[in-house]
Amino acid sequence: MGAYQTVAVGTDGSESSYRAVDRAATIAADAKALLLIICAYKPAKSTGEAEQALGEDAAFHVVGSTPAEETLRDARERAAAKGPVEIDTVAVEGDPIDRVVEVVADRKADLVVVGNRGLNSLAGRLLGSVPQGISRRAGSDVLIVHTT
Repeated sequence: MGAYQTVAVGTDGSESSYRAVDRAATIAADAKALLLIICAYKPAKSTGEAEQALGEDAAFHVVGSTPAEETLRDARERAAAKGPVEIDTVAVEGDPIDRVVEVVADRKADLVVVGNRGLNSLAGRLLGSVPQGISRRAGSDVLIVHTT
């Protein structure tokens, strides 16, 4: 086994976050570590309003997977293409910083990989960004990869 046993990575479904998934998958495969892909999400608004507007005979209903599940499915496929690696996925409701840090601690991840999106923006400098928040609060190594 390599130095890392569990490599975690957060994704929001953006191309930038998928580049972080790619890097995390490569590291996990090289270390023969578990890759833990995390997607934090905010719940969609109730479909009740849409049903009221469309009526009882609405032809289209959203059924099945959530956007977070779709994001995790896409991320898993990308990660699997990087090499033989054991992959686990977690969808959690809430703030990305809070939930990723929480899952990383609960699952005892040795390394967290995040993209740099938001670090160089004005809002990121003034308000903080997801990569910045995770790097400050994670109790493990953090790798910020250049994804933008």
